Amino acid sequence: MDMDDVFVQPPENRPNVPVVEATTIPVINLSPLRTKTGSLDVLASKLREAIQDWGFFVVTGHGVPKETVARAVQVSRAFFALSAEEKEAVRRTEESPMVGYYDAEYNRNVRDWKEIFEFFPTEPRPVGAADGAQLCKNKWLCDDDLPDFRDTLMEYAKAMEELAFMLLELISRSLNLSPHRLHGFFRDQTTILRINHYPPCPKPNLTLGSGCHKDCGALTILYQDDVGGLDVRRRSDGEWVRVNPARDSFIVNIGEIIQVWSNDKYESVEHRASVNSEKERFSIPYFFNPSWSTVVEPLKEIVSKEDPSRYNGYNWGEFYSTRRKAILRKQVGHIKTQTAQFKKQSHVQKSELMFS
Repeated sequence: MDMDDVFVQPPENRPNVPVVEATTIPVINLSPLRTKTGSLDVLASKLREAIQDWGFFVVTGHGVPKETVARAVQVSRAFFALSAEEKEAVRRTEESPMVGYYDAEYNRNVRDWKEIFEFFPTEPRPVGAADGAQLCKNKWLCDDDLPDFRDTLMEYAKAMEELAFMLLELISRSLNLSPHRLHGFFRDQTTILRINHYPPCPKPNLTLGSGCHKDCGALTILYQDDVGGLDVRRRSDGEWVRVNPARDSFIVNIGEIIQVWSNDKYESVEHRASVNSEKERFSIPYFFNPSWSTVVEPLKEIVSKEDPSRYNGYNWGEFYSTRRKAILRKQVGHIKTQTAQFKKQSHVQKSELMFS
């Protein structure tokens, strides 16, 4: 990739090199939840504290086979090693803006230093969308071009789904809800799995692999390789800190849907991906999203007379498809693509008027 002006971040968004390492990111061992042993109340309490302090946490004891992860990483590397012409065959388009290969993603009008491939593990049915037949139809390479690519990533996605539902149960418990209170929203998911490739960059102090943002979905489960590059804005002081890779673990962050469901008891946090001049980096985020028809609003069990609803409800499918089309058109700053637009005026703060 050539380094030209479209990649250059404004001075206030450029990463300071080196980024300070985060040493206190909470680690949650999910073994008690997975095996139904030990105190789940204690585990839920640890999770609650992690989300309130950081919005991010690391999970171990998750039960995802190492071999499943290794195979997914292997086929991801193989995909990005294909020629430009081969990847072009599955490029994201205006008619199909939610899936496929893409190498020109913009964030706040600056191009990210990366290339990606995305797909729906279960193709959703976009209720009420005039272009629904094409909107969510996956794009896959021919098996001859890259054998086992689809099957391997589908296997990984299935393991992520099992982990996501475990986390959803723990999040429900941490909010003093019934364990499966949130499960029904995900019966016909719009979940997306992405593979990321961040090539070496000649000027890593000027650009970002993924610009500063918050995730608009429910939660994200991230695998990152041993190169590292995930930075989180620390809630305590607003400083950027590096979340270094830890063997056999995943990084989880709360998205804005859970922020809304919890009526701001839990808040999504800003993060980004930095790049370096020497090594390419790979990561695999799993974006756990509810069904197309979900109306996202604070849960009735959460709101009260003392703490009334802080958000107006919005249709997730309409919001998400509009946002993805805006990203493709480089219009992601448009107000109709921001979760913050649904916050009731009495609760809007200056900091929330920034891009989410």
